[in-house]
Amino acid sequence: MNMSVINIVMVAVGGQGNLLALKILGEAALQSGVKVHISEIHGLAQRGGIVESSVVLGDARSAVVPDGRADVLLGMEPLETLRALGKCHSNSLVITTTSPLEPYAVSVGHSAYPSLEEVRSAVLKKTKRLVMIDALSLALEAGNPKAVNTVLLGKLIKTASLPLTYQSARKAVRKAVRKNMLEVNLTAFDLGYFDDQHRQKTGT
Repeated sequence: MNMSVINIVMVAVGGQGNLLALKILGEAALQSGVKVHISEIHGLAQRGGIVESSVVLGDARSAVVPDGRADVLLGMEPLETLRALGKCHSNSLVITTTSPLEPYAVSVGHSAYPSLEEVRSAVLKKTKRLVMIDALSLALEAGNPKAVNTVLLGKLIKTASLPLTYQSARKAVRKAVRKNMLEVNLTAFDLGYFDDQHRQKTGT
């Protein structure tokens, strides 16, 4: 499939399943016949460290997303979403959980933790397209707090106008997730996809 390039940047704290999210998106692209480039994980991938990675869909030559070129920023942690805003442009879509998980820099006192209102305000100064969702509550409803990543992937597939279908993404979850965690993650994906209680900020 020939298509324009869509740059997706994902940010998380180590241990939140960024690598699994990458695998699911990559597999969903393959299932949909979409060209895909996936970055290595950058940062401290161990638990508590800062993790940034990217997925580029379409006719691109690499998975590198320069500053100001991310069409979608998916944040598994609010502060990390805020820290990655430099990747966005004025029409980027930002999807972030409202559930904080203090990154290493905060836990050791190197930075302060902003309020969710501060996160919202900062994002809306950069782009008017913001979805904030309580992914942790939905992950707990699915049966495991670690399923925040698949909740957010469900929301991403629903709201980001990607050339990836619900069916292809669900097949990708089935292929990428261990059998003992499959039903939890399928449920989490569906809760994110079908959730109609998210707060979408348009600035209007």
